[in-house]
Amino acid sequence: MIQSKESAERIRELLDRNLQEVFGEGDDQRRHAAVGELWAEDGILYAPPGAIVGRDAISKFAGELRATHPHYVYTPQGRSQVLHDAGRLAWGSGPRGESPEYTGWDVITVRDGKITALYVFLDESSDEFRRASGAS
Repeated sequence: MIQSKESAERIRELLDRNLQEVFGEGDDQRRHAAVGELWAEDGILYAPPGAIVGRDAISKFAGELRATHPHYVYTPQGRSQVLHDAGRLAWGSGPRGESPEYTGWDVITVRDGKITALYVFLDESSDEFRRASGAS
């Protein structure tokens, strides 16, 4: 049996920090620094618009997304889960203190303490999912 080299604590930290310090960060320099700390150089982000490859592109995408909802916050919905070298975290996003406007899941894979891939699943009931997928 193959044992995971990644600790559950590190995977949970990556999930939480990525949500807040990458996608929740409005400052380009702080976001870019966080991507450098949390992501592998060859990291891939899979989101409804497509695959985004590499730290610079991921930072740029997160900044552009953040600019569309600058007053929204990301709030974890329950505790993250870890399995082997992967983890998942449910979250909601919307104005602080209000019900989330949209919800989703982040699923990451980790190698050498860094995110190698992030799969962003938007809940199909959210307006954001319908806009991103072109559904009406």
